[in-house]
Amino acid sequence: MPPLARILEGLGGRGEVIDIPIPFDCRDGFNEAYYGRPECLLEPAARLACSSWSFIDGAATARFEAALGADLASGAWDAEWGPLRTAPEFDGSLRLVISWPS
Repeated sequence: MPPLARILEGLGGRGEVIDIPIPFDCRDGFNEAYYGRPECLLEPAARLACSSWSFIDGAATARFEAALGADLASGAWDAEWGPLRTAPEFDGSLRLVISWPS
């Protein structure tokens, strides 16, 4: 993905970039939608809804499942990221890029 400034330059005219916070109960099925519900990423159907998982081989997926599962079971995930479980929104990577002609 090119830098946002380059995208705006390519669009020409006058541009604006707006941050789009992700709500806790977002159901769109992309990785960051599960910021406070990491258990969802252990469900194959949830991962298949996000195209980036199609680039990851089975061995890497198995390592991810094992590591996340272990961190959730031990409480390590919550020890580090627990506040995300109650955050009403998350400022992740979603941006709205708007351009108006000059």
